[in-house]
Amino acid sequence: MKLHWLRIGSGKGILGVLVVLCAFFSAVTMQEQPLTGESAAARMILELPPQGSFMIAVGDQPEDRAWAELLSQKRPDIATKVVGDPKAVRTAFQDLAAKGTKLDAILVSANSAGWLVIQDAGTDFPALGQPKVIAPRSERWPTFLKADNLLNIANQIAVIAILAIGMTLVIITSGIDLSVGSLIALSAVTTSLLIRDYLGGVQASTSSMMLAALGGISLCGLIGLGSGWIVTRLSVPPFIVTLAVMLIASGLAYRLAENQSIYQVPESFVWLGRGSGFLGLPNAVLLMLGLYALAHGVMTQTRFGRHLYAVGGNLEAATLSGLPVRRVITAAYVISGLLAGLGGVVTASLLKSGSPTYGAMYELYVIAAVVVGGTRLSGGQGSMGGTLAGAFIIAVLQNGMNLTNVESNTQKIVLGLVILGAVTADRWRKR
Repeated sequence: MKLHWLRIGSGKGILGVLVVLCAFFSAVTMQEQPLTGESAAARMILELPPQGSFMIAVGDQPEDRAWAELLSQKRPDIATKVVGDPKAVRTAFQDLAAKGTKLDAILVSANSAGWLVIQDAGTDFPALGQPKVIAPRSERWPTFLKADNLLNIANQIAVIAILAIGMTLVIITSGIDLSVGSLIALSAVTTSLLIRDYLGGVQASTSSMMLAALGGISLCGLIGLGSGWIVTRLSVPPFIVTLAVMLIASGLAYRLAENQSIYQVPESFVWLGRGSGFLGLPNAVLLMLGLYALAHGVMTQTRFGRHLYAVGGNLEAATLSGLPVRRVITAAYVISGLLAGLGGVVTASLLKSGSPTYGAMYELYVIAAVVVGGTRLSGGQGSMGGTLAGAFIIAVLQNGMNLTNVESNTQKIVLGLVILGAVTADRWRKR
């Protein structure tokens, strides 16, 4: 009997699971949230009396700056604006008190509302009168759906999602690549080492850093080529080959780094990992989305994509049909290696260093994202859209459990059950 309701492996099923998870964590993290930024300023403008002596006192955070700027633009009668720390606010109070200026209210942000110098202004500076402290009202909103949390989810999953592209290609061909986590470490160490020892260290130029990154990525691509060659030419099972390569790459990373982190890189090296671009999205997320768009096009619109599915669906039939089976499988491992190398560069940029400890256990999370995304371990079926959704399911689960204070051991149990459920659902659909 087919269980038609078990559709987690289908496109709609994966998106449905993601939507349900988001709805669940939105519900359980619902709480009072203080307004910040421009939304806080807009609400306060509507609530302020038309006249009075007001002072703006906020912190130096970007959202506080935006809050104060908009508020002072809309209410030009507010003559005093302090953007800084409690010490700066105290200095402003002293100046106003010396002039005999009375304040009707002190307008504060959510970040500065608790400063003692503001709460005790009327007591410490009697000349100011007894000003009210007006803070933005709060509203009920899920912590999970806050903009900074959603960006955090996307940024945290970027490296795993990038690696999952290559893993999807490999698994579609009925293979597996256990080496991607170690290749992250090897790429990060190689890139940082090239910058430190050969390309200028902390004074390295942009072109030098790009050359170093290309070196790290290329090395991982060559290792992927070696893995693919052994799998296709010597007929060694992919599990054994990539398990051995995982150990080799990890050991090589430790030897190159001499068991230490390499941190002698320029400040600008963090641009890829920490910088932001279009619509304020992190550069790593933009890179991830661009790669998925490219990979989707390759899988659906090119001969190579059709060959991948054919090889994974029926290797014997693909061989008899004259398809370049060995080249297709080898290419999948090369692409997986290259993307693991790119993931290492992103990780090194994010952490501003290269370390042989990077990427530990990443191969398991990557495989989990691919399997949850509907790619069959037996090969021949999978999609980039499903893999991306699978990666976000893993990220949303981890983030939501962190927000709800689920301890780490329980998180592992839940993640394992999700993977087992995805594979079981796929097996039921095939019956």
